[in-house]
Amino acid sequence: MDLLHFRMIMPPALTRSAVDLLGSDDRVLNLVVVTAVHAPDGDARDAVECDVIKGAANRVLSGLRELGVDRLGAIAVDGVDIMFSQRADRIEAEQPSALLHSPMWASVEAHIRAEGTYAPSFYLFLVVAGLIASVGIMTNSQILIVAAMVVGPEYNAITSIALGLDRHNRRRVRDGVQALAVGFLLAIVVTLCFAALARGAHLQSKAFDLGLRPVSHLIDTPNFFSVVVAFLAGVVGIVSLAEARGSALLGVFISVTTIPAAADIAVSLAFTDWKQAWGSLLQLLLNVVVLVAVGVLTLRVQRRLWRRAARRAERE
Repeated sequence: MDLLHFRMIMPPALTRSAVDLLGSDDRVLNLVVVTAVHAPDGDARDAVECDVIKGAANRVLSGLRELGVDRLGAIAVDGVDIMFSQRADRIEAEQPSALLHSPMWASVEAHIRAEGTYAPSFYLFLVVAGLIASVGIMTNSQILIVAAMVVGPEYNAITSIALGLDRHNRRRVRDGVQALAVGFLLAIVVTLCFAALARGAHLQSKAFDLGLRPVSHLIDTPNFFSVVVAFLAGVVGIVSLAEARGSALLGVFISVTTIPAAADIAVSLAFTDWKQAWGSLLQLLLNVVVLVAVGVLTLRVQRRLWRRAARRAERE
């Protein structure tokens, strides 16, 4: 069973209303109240804890916020990995699937916001991913291209931009766009220097030197299939974030040619192949734009579908 554990601190004046709200929902389990918890500021607080079936968490959280628990106190939510309870098993058997597995949207958005922060490591990972991809391009190694895709953190910024557009948060959009622009530019500059040194030392593969560049040509040729892959990856990425499907999200990282395109720009410039560099630039822009647009659309559609399914299940 998918359960979430709620921990709340609130003024005593709110406790009765919160307990009535939680106690009236049969999908709220193990309700515990500890009164007169003393906060550091000296004011008395009550502590309330409970377990909630995941599909009911959106409604429970909304009700608690309407009471002002988040403004006057605090609400913490954690996942419950394992619970042994016959009552919980019986409730699970009685609930429609939509109420058992519906995402908690506040948690989904909080996760995207948390990942959409741009510490120095964000730029470091972009540079390292670009360098790995450049080696894969110059040696025609598809394995290294895949490795670079996994290392690259750019999808976090892309989903953060999508959430910002969905929520009309200009600052989040601006910060995400700026992080991608600076990060990709930095990765391209460092990778260009590395590729130029490799060319000067004749470290590229003989096949690459002779113009046999299957990996590079795959990257620098944007076409209909590039759009299809980016579209599908965007859909799967948001769905996997909402439903916490890590393996599917890893597949998105591997399928999106953003880092390889940035690396191919640098390598092509180092080897004075202007047509290839232009094609890679188009590929990079195409993937980022499609991923952001599809991310916004998928967030809205998925949220609407789950809410509709939950309302239908409530009426049954």
